[in-house]
Amino acid sequence: MQPTFVLVHGAFANSFSFAPLQAELGLLGHRSVAVDLPGHGFAATYTRAYQAPQDLAALATAPGSIKGVTLADNAAHLIAILERAKANGPVILVSHSRGGATATAAANARPDLIDRIVYVSAWCPVALDVGDYYAEPEMATVDVASLALALAGNPAELGLLRTNFRTADPAALAAFKAAFLADGTDDEFLTFLNTFQPDENLDVGTSDDRAQAATWGRIPKTYIRLTDDTSLPLALQDRLIREGDELTPDNPYHVRTLPGSHLKWLTDPAPAARVLGELAALLS
Repeated sequence: MQPTFVLVHGAFANSFSFAPLQAELGLLGHRSVAVDLPGHGFAATYTRAYQAPQDLAALATAPGSIKGVTLADNAAHLIAILERAKANGPVILVSHSRGGATATAAANARPDLIDRIVYVSAWCPVALDVGDYYAEPEMATVDVASLALALAGNPAELGLLRTNFRTADPAALAAFKAAFLADGTDDEFLTFLNTFQPDENLDVGTSDDRAQAATWGRIPKTYIRLTDDTSLPLALQDRLIREGDELTPDNPYHVRTLPGSHLKWLTDPAPAARVLGELAALLS
């Protein structure tokens, strides 16, 4: 039976990010569904303070629907979608960036629903919790402070992470472009930035949510490296691959590599669609 690609977005993103990739997959004859995790997509909060002219003081205090959403909530939501997709045939779970943490948690709980798991420059924590990797040498080139230039409000008080992606601050925009789409045009960058939503949940999981050999480790897995990614540097991607292989030496990653930044594979999706199509062929 024809496999279904289930696509899981990263932080501040949503299913809209995958529209160009889904078009390419569809033209290659593949079926796909893009997930909106809880508090994302049409469930996201866009306050009037976020509109122009912006009210930054109100933006810093306005409540958001994603407050209280946990990684467990994300995983449960994804599992429900995987159950529906699995009823129609094989499932290839594809995650990007922070979406990898959700995909890993779902794979830990229900490996029977996934015929192949694919990480595209995505988090798959093995030795450490996601947050702890930021203190490691492989993440030393990530300028977290510059990415916080457009932070709105106090995350501890809001109960969520809020970023003003509609800022006109040149320094903040330059930091975002360098982190997400340095190899794209300014128009491409601003277009993608305007698909982002301002709020993200705070929970990235604990040691219980790291990849587990007995469950996650049974699933055939692929890691697609993005060579020019400065948000999740190649050194960190390679470390996650190495740690995953050490956890399940009898089921190592099938590794593929694409050129480009953190988001280039989504603005120029044809190469990634071809790679995913090749993975679908492995199930036949």
